[in-house]
Amino acid sequence: MFRIQTINQISARGLELFPKNRYEVGEELPNPDAVLARSADLHETIIPDSVQAIARAGAGYNNIPVSQCSERGIVVFNTPGGNANAVKELAIASLLIASRNILGGINWIAGIADNPEAVPELVEKEKSRFEGPELRGKTLGVVGLGAIGVMVANDAVGLGMEVMGYDPYISVDAAWNLSRSVQRADTLEGLLSKSDYISLHLPLSDTTRGIINAEKLRIMKRGSRIVNLARGGLVNEAAIITALNTGNLAVYVTDFPSAELLACPKAICIPHLGASTPEAEENCAVMAVQQLIDFLETGTIRNSVNFPLCKLDQRAPYRLLVANRNIPNMLRQITDILAGINIISSINQSRDTYAYNIIDTEQEIPEAALQQIKAVNGIVRVRAVKPLELLKNRK
Repeated sequence: MFRIQTINQISARGLELFPKNRYEVGEELPNPDAVLARSADLHETIIPDSVQAIARAGAGYNNIPVSQCSERGIVVFNTPGGNANAVKELAIASLLIASRNILGGINWIAGIADNPEAVPELVEKEKSRFEGPELRGKTLGVVGLGAIGVMVANDAVGLGMEVMGYDPYISVDAAWNLSRSVQRADTLEGLLSKSDYISLHLPLSDTTRGIINAEKLRIMKRGSRIVNLARGGLVNEAAIITALNTGNLAVYVTDFPSAELLACPKAICIPHLGASTPEAEENCAVMAVQQLIDFLETGTIRNSVNFPLCKLDQRAPYRLLVANRNIPNMLRQITDILAGINIISSINQSRDTYAYNIIDTEQEIPEAALQQIKAVNGIVRVRAVKPLELLKNRK
């Protein structure tokens, strides 16, 4: 019986995928095998030694202590693309809000509700105050071409915008899905200098933190607009506010409010609604649960942020799963310990400083051998499973 500890409210559509005969799911469970969370901050949370995986029902994972998890062999999953359509729709809405002063007009009209007879005349008299440019024919720069960035770029092409994209690490799948009409920018500076609108779709990391700063803002066209639904830390807030106050930046739309931005009239703050749709919550929960089931029962890793993609078709009754530091001679030390045990198939994959092994054997691996492998310098996690037996029980 696997134990899954849930943190935050997880969509019922996802939770119902856990087979009741093999999984116990709840908020308060001793010694859980895995943790399923949304946006809860786990940095100060004590994660039990029993935990083998943490699944984040969402794309961002800065709320999870990934480096500590890696050191302990805890695989961290996220669900890229699960909320992509929800964020894309809000990004398109944000472009329109940034451009047409729709919000200002709505707020103004609410203020004349107590003078109903004068409403028609006032509307005609004052509507020019809320005039704003159309998107069609303008240039949009999309920074980050993952699942969301690609969708925003493609839809902006459909709106008649000239679209440029910048992502030096674009994946093959993303490139296949990107419209041919999207122009490639060789540098971030080149994209910023040519764009009327900027939409940010980057993960937050040491290399992307503050990527839009005072220097980058000076490169941009005067009166350009920025939409940031990715992470607040991607921009230097003080530089953004200065650019808004001087008119170098016309509007900044963000899903990450702060007291300073709320005090700035040209900043439009949204209360973190990017993925707040029932469809997105369901999609992310379903992906997270499916990834946990596959990992716990077969050792398969998909969409991990700290360990490599690793999958091996089952060809033997017993399976050994080993996570280790990516250093020389690790695989040979493991196979030397398994001498005398018939290995049917295996796969070794690495990612940065860690590697992961799936080894299928004809015989069950003795406990003494498992302990020997655990004692090897550089090994961070060892687990033995019987996937064929579990697969039979999935019905």
